[in-house]
Amino acid sequence: MIFASNGGAPSNPAWYHNLKAKPNTRIEVGRETIDVLAREATGEERQRQFRTGAERFPDLAEHARRTDRDIPVIVLTPLGGA
Repeated sequence: MIFASNGGAPSNPAWYHNLKAKPNTRIEVGRETIDVLAREATGEERQRQFRTGAERFPDLAEHARRTDRDIPVIVLTPLGGA
């Protein structure tokens, strides 16, 4: 999961819009490249995942305090094959 905090800026980062337009993408984890499907969490799922993220990464909570927007939470689901 990733968070489109953009450092607490008033707008979402450019990569957020790219993932919304083309949710099938690849990520790099260490030396491995993984095909994933990106989707935006909503409702209770978003709230729960954001709370967990903010507990693990205090800067995320600070970014949320700096902006009036809800910071999007993007869930990355690995696709079959590699």
